[in-house]
Amino acid sequence: MRLLYTVIYYLAVPVVMLRQIWRARRDRRHIERLPERFGFIGPITGQQTRIWLHTVSVGEFLGALPLIHQLLARPNTELIVTCMTLTGSERIRASLGDRVHHFYMPYDLPGAIRRFIKTAEPDLLVIMETELWPNTLAECHARGVATLLINARLSERSAKGYARLPRLTTAMLSRLGGAAIQQQMDAERFVQLGLDREKVQVTGNIKFDVELTQSMREQALSLQEQWTLGGQRKVWLVASTHPGEDEIVLDTLARLRKRGIASGQLLLVLVPRHPERFDQVAQMARRAGFEIERRTSGTAPGIATDVLLGDTMGELQLMYGASDFVFMGGSLAPVGGHNFIEAALWAKPLLSGPHLFNFSGVSAMLREAEALRVVEGAESLTAELVGLIGDDTRAQSMGAAALNVAEANRGALDKTLKMIESLV
Repeated sequence: MRLLYTVIYYLAVPVVMLRQIWRARRDRRHIERLPERFGFIGPITGQQTRIWLHTVSVGEFLGALPLIHQLLARPNTELIVTCMTLTGSERIRASLGDRVHHFYMPYDLPGAIRRFIKTAEPDLLVIMETELWPNTLAECHARGVATLLINARLSERSAKGYARLPRLTTAMLSRLGGAAIQQQMDAERFVQLGLDREKVQVTGNIKFDVELTQSMREQALSLQEQWTLGGQRKVWLVASTHPGEDEIVLDTLARLRKRGIASGQLLLVLVPRHPERFDQVAQMARRAGFEIERRTSGTAPGIATDVLLGDTMGELQLMYGASDFVFMGGSLAPVGGHNFIEAALWAKPLLSGPHLFNFSGVSAMLREAEALRVVEGAESLTAELVGLIGDDTRAQSMGAAALNVAEANRGALDKTLKMIESLV
């Protein structure tokens, strides 16, 4: 079964490479470090304990950042941090510089992984969330590299997918040295797929342990002053949208304008999930008749600005802090939602669509606390926003409830660190 998987993966690699080459027409960074994808990296010297942490992209990296800071403070320890995406790589370099060794994650090919491990010589591979790759785990197991899955979650949909390949999945999970899992229902799904119950610990979600520094709070307050024109209008942040969602959001804004809520009363900050969609969404907003500014222009949104396009990287955390209410994308389209926790830490009232299967546990807690309201489309989203704009007490109550959920679920970081300590 693993051989069949590897053959299929080999066939998929040229398709992935062609996609990278196509993207490189506009940005050569997509192919500049292509050898790393095949495990070719420069030598790493030193005799310290070496922990390899894999975070697939920006969201996973930011969630792992408190853990990374704790590990960097550990004596005689150095970190290798890998990711899969250009945006993830940019964020790692901007946040950590040369404090860690950073590379792209090699493709899940036996030769590439073997080559990477031989050069990097990690003592432990820590995998953030559910980035499980059969050849990576097999090669680590064969070469005595301990492995730990952290902050793991497994939706019912994903579990069904793994269950279709029982032999491959069971073999893969058997090679894990341990698993720090967000919730009990996730743990049960992993066990049903073949993960040894003795290796499982339900730790909670380490993203609840993110700390908002005083500097971040001051920057967010400054941004809020600018966007609200000194408190004259509300800011509605729509984060991480996918194709099909921006149209609904802009339709909602048009409905709000028809109800008399003008640009001087409400600014929409619209942040597409993927940078390659920035121009497309900007054009969409203009075609809909809205006055738009782009964050990268450096021009502050004026009183006539309807939409501020969030076309920068690494600012979403501050944007949560500068907003009055947050709609989380990936939920009107059947993507499964995105992480609510950062917005909850800023005590913001939360809105989303109905597709939340990737964050079912967190969204359930927020809904039960009345911090999150779920809408089906433009009509119900309009109604919710009208209610929030006209009722500050309700908005503050929802935001406080969101923060309470976040505060009540701290502690996963310490449990995760203890599991790491047991393996190195």
